[in-house]
Amino acid sequence: MSGKISPVAIRAPRTGRREIGVLELIEWAFQREHASLDFDEISREAGARPGVDTVWHLMEGKRLGCRVDGGGRSDPHHDADIVASALAVLPEVYGGRRMALQIAELARAGQRPNCMIDAKHKCVPREWKQNQHGWHSATEPCGFVEVLRRGRTQRMEMRCCPVTYVDTARDVGAARRGYLAWFGALLELRNVFQTHCHMTSHVVTNRMPPRAPWKSS
Repeated sequence: MSGKISPVAIRAPRTGRREIGVLELIEWAFQREHASLDFDEISREAGARPGVDTVWHLMEGKRLGCRVDGGGRSDPHHDADIVASALAVLPEVYGGRRMALQIAELARAGQRPNCMIDAKHKCVPREWKQNQHGWHSATEPCGFVEVLRRGRTQRMEMRCCPVTYVDTARDVGAARRGYLAWFGALLELRNVFQTHCHMTSHVVTNRMPPRAPWKSS
């Protein structure tokens, strides 16, 4: 048997790329690769241009040599670098820097925006107090009343419990608008990764988190 190695085996490259959803890709970049955002250099050199397409920003950043800040660790993976760069230039129409930071922070924690799926409108005491008998709602004086008791008029203090309302329709609406804004930013990033970014190890699929999880629940 010959000890020669087939030249085909030597030349055969490993070209397979992992299929991944946009949210999973972002979580991988910020959790495993410890990517971070660097707005300063891009803003200073390319200029802040609200509403400009993400692809334009990425092209300008590459032309100027801009890259994400890797901090004290080794440089992130090439694909993680692309993810952080795309987030750093997210246009204002999709939330800009504030949305980019929110996406990155949630990705690091493996969380999604709270859309208050199980929210229930409730009236609760504004403050609670504790004594030897346990917790009870706090009360405060709210006037006096005169009562007739055993033929004598007595003046008695009235107390009331201040209350507040939680999980109101306004609260729930604001939370769900925030979720939809986050979802819209992910759609924009998915389009950028699929059509304008060359990734070495990943292929971004159409897979997305639920658009309105409160409906399915």
